Amino acid sequence: MKYCRQAGLTLIELMLGMMLSLIVLLSLTFFLLGSKANYRLQDQSAQIQETGRYAIDVLSKSIRQAGYVNWNEWHAPVVLADDAEPSILGMDARTLRKTTPALEAVSAGVVNGSDVLALRFFGTNAQPDGAMLNCAGFAAAAPVAGNEADQRSWSIFFVARDASGEPELRCKYRTQNGWNADAIARGIESFQVLYGLDIKGTGTNQFMNADVINQLDAGSQGQASHWKKVRVVRVSLLVSGAQKMREDALIQQHDLFGAAYSDQHGAHDPGVRIVDSGLPAASRNRVRIVFTQTIQLRNASAWSAI
Repeated sequence: MKYCRQAGLTLIELMLGMMLSLIVLLSLTFFLLGSKANYRLQDQSAQIQETGRYAIDVLSKSIRQAGYVNWNEWHAPVVLADDAEPSILGMDARTLRKTTPALEAVSAGVVNGSDVLALRFFGTNAQPDGAMLNCAGFAAAAPVAGNEADQRSWSIFFVARDASGEPELRCKYRTQNGWNADAIARGIESFQVLYGLDIKGTGTNQFMNADVINQLDAGSQGQASHWKKVRVVRVSLLVSGAQKMREDALIQQHDLFGAAYSDQHGAHDPGVRIVDSGLPAASRNRVRIVFTQTIQLRNASAWSAI
């Protein structure tokens, strides 16, 4: 028997082999690209989760300090006068300047209807011991007896854009030489606040935004501010990643207090509903997550009768 050895490949066999190799190569390429995209998505989601949890933690600790009075002093503590400003205040769809006093000089350029939350509290010990901290982490000193000025410390939260245009949650506080503000968390595209009031003295029975509370105060001349009836604060943050990751930028809708609240109050409470198609084109394709927390005030009784 005579055996024949193949001396080469036909053109058809060569083309078929190249096609199969190309299919395998393309499959591997798509697999690698998909793995990379999935890794980036998970990385962005993890960063957003970390940012959101940290921001909520800072807000929660500061809110619980509102209205604090040190009753453990050996002498009578410094307390608030009946006509003192409330220990919690807010503004809807506003932002602030960095170095102006407290809530003065409200600035233009509000980021997606973000709110302002201001908290006040007394410190402990003439030489601060770190028991009471403002939102920037600096210890607050105890008030000086005999000084008639309002010596409470401030923690003020608002959203503004940094030098590159990215929105960030900032903390404004008073220093020995004036006022300053530091960034707490980057990528905060909306910061919304609702306040739970005890209107009838039977517990928290109504949530409302800052504008509604201010309108109630305007219509009740000579009575105690409704801000002094706040017992619960509900905060919500829309946090975004730093990179473009999604393909569905035009169909995402984010309701910071739920769709029912946005449907009923969104027209007069800007920022509670964010639609990606209404955001700047450069940031539409980012991953976004809503974080919401309800915080009970620990020291509400300190000003409830004022």
